[in-house]
Amino acid sequence: DEVHNTIVKHELFTRGEKVAIAVSGGKDSTVLAHVMTTLNARHDYGLNLFLLAIDEGIAGYRDDSLETVKRNEETYKIPLKIASYRDLYGWTMDEIVAVIGLKNNCTYCGVLRRQALDRGAALMGADKICTGHNADDCAETVIMNLLRGDVSRLARSSDVVTGKGGPLPRTKPMMFCYEKEIVMYAHFKKLDYFCTECSYSPNAYRGNARDLIKQLEAINPQILLDILHSSAHIRVKGEVRSTMAQPSKCERCGYMSSNKLCKACVLLEGLRRGQSHLALKRETKQKVLLQSAHTPDTPTHTAPGQSASSSSSAPAVQQETCCSENVAAGGQTVADNKADGCCGAQGGCSEKRGGKGEGRGHSERHKLDVGRHPAAAPADTHS
Repeated sequence: DEVHNTIVKHELFTRGEKVAIAVSGGKDSTVLAHVMTTLNARHDYGLNLFLLAIDEGIAGYRDDSLETVKRNEETYKIPLKIASYRDLYGWTMDEIVAVIGLKNNCTYCGVLRRQALDRGAALMGADKICTGHNADDCAETVIMNLLRGDVSRLARSSDVVTGKGGPLPRTKPMMFCYEKEIVMYAHFKKLDYFCTECSYSPNAYRGNARDLIKQLEAINPQILLDILHSSAHIRVKGEVRSTMAQPSKCERCGYMSSNKLCKACVLLEGLRRGQSHLALKRETKQKVLLQSAHTPDTPTHTAPGQSASSSSSAPAVQQETCCSENVAAGGQTVADNKADGCCGAQGGCSEKRGGKGEGRGHSERHKLDVGRHPAAAPADTHS
């Protein structure tokens, strides 16, 4: 009833819409899939639902969790679409971590995963994306944005719908559900979910915000909703708003960005050039990286399995997505850094997304040729 009230009150969906349910096999996304299919039938929402999973390429974690996703596909009788970092960007997270180390890997994963969701949803013709963020997740995001002084994201951290007016709005039907309620629901319903933590998540900055909130919750059990309520009433003054970067389009990939190049383009360029440390710096430091990107003599760090010559000379390829024109960045394609203020920019919660392998039942098979160099990618992607 709580999720249904959230959907009705905030008018999250419209009859006839095709909605992608972001899944990873974790408790939140599994409960979301169960609740959405149940409510869609019970209240006759008239939605066309399908599961969307992202394979980050984390051995021993994502490949195992996707077995759960495939079983859920058969249980809920809705299609499953799987897209991978390898096919979209020419890299896996394991390969990225091997280059950058264990620090900041959640920043890379979060940025790339959000954009991979957009690409996967666009290829399936989705109207909206539905994520399993709960009250704990959103409160952590508010605290993180506050500590970072990120005014633009702080102002929208508690929005139930993000990206309004854009091609793929994101909704959070379980935003006002406590994590403990979700765990109890999954246990009571005997849902099949994957509960192993991502091998890289102990290094995530989000853990600091989570520890702080747990201490506050011991004093005030209602602190989560209080934080969300406070964030919802934040108003940015006009003179401050005028200094904030305005949304535009990335000059390289055509996706939304507050700078000339979106964050994904910058991160992937840093990997390609072997200068990933500059990609994580402030904009003034990033200029050194971006200027070197136009210098032919600058050494490159290519994706595994891809030669430096093919990386630097890879042609631009038109891709079949909602973006009208996307350009290959040195043999790798990047998507827009659409910040919804929850996952990824703050380290991300890997349980919200999923991944890899061959789906069954209603699964559809798609080819994700999105501008990468052929040498850096397999023939196709199976869903």
